[in-house]
Amino acid sequence: MTVEVVGGVISGSLALLADAGHMLTDAAALALAWIATRLTLRPADPRRSYGYHRAQVLAAFVNALALFGVVAWIVVEAVQRLRTPHPIEGLTMLGVAIAGLCANVTVYLTLREGSEDNLNVAAARLHVLGDLLGSIGAVAAAAIILTTGWTPVDPLLSVLVAVLILRSAWSLLRKSTRILMENAPDSVDPVELRRSLLATLHGVHDVHDVHCWSLTTGQTMLTLHLALEHGADATAVLREAKRVLADRFEITHSALQLEHAECPDEV
Repeated sequence: MTVEVVGGVISGSLALLADAGHMLTDAAALALAWIATRLTLRPADPRRSYGYHRAQVLAAFVNALALFGVVAWIVVEAVQRLRTPHPIEGLTMLGVAIAGLCANVTVYLTLREGSEDNLNVAAARLHVLGDLLGSIGAVAAAAIILTTGWTPVDPLLSVLVAVLILRSAWSLLRKSTRILMENAPDSVDPVELRRSLLATLHGVHDVHDVHCWSLTTGQTMLTLHLALEHGADATAVLREAKRVLADRFEITHSALQLEHAECPDEV
């Protein structure tokens, strides 16, 4: 980041400065991701019965907002550069951009594993991906400037990188917001879940008060009520319901209320 700031000032390249600004955000984002990951290792306590798993989602949410801020800065600066072109030293820009590209490729490959199962790692990887795209854009812009002398390519490519970052930021913001709002995860359809339980469980005549949400990525939580028929074996129903939830919907943490008469919540 420091090299890109110095190189951007010396060469006059917005692409390098944009990438350096993004790296500054990434330094904070990666630190936040690390802190969140460490928090999830802490055991649950009476006040935090689920532990600190939501810290991952909060970190991802903050990272997404930070990405929006970076995009806004890049676009504003690019517009100013297009209105008032700046001279650019292409050779300095190319050398710094190649160094940044090598660093970003290394970090991106390091974070690739585990990004599918951990929203926090995915957020960190998206930040680094933005840096990687910025470095590629800077290398391309430097090559064009050296061969043609056309300096507007520098802010134009910066805007292109900003658009790519914006797309990733929106996806990350949407996913983290859905978890924080406790929406049902994409992997579970509450209507289908209710229908499946009614069709499978013997001695159950109604399934209601179904609430399904994600604690964090890959950890689905569920609560519901099972209305039992007269004479139904409550233990057998509970055991079978847990099996169906685990086998068909991959839900291993659920709280089920068994009712032999009217639902006490509706009395």
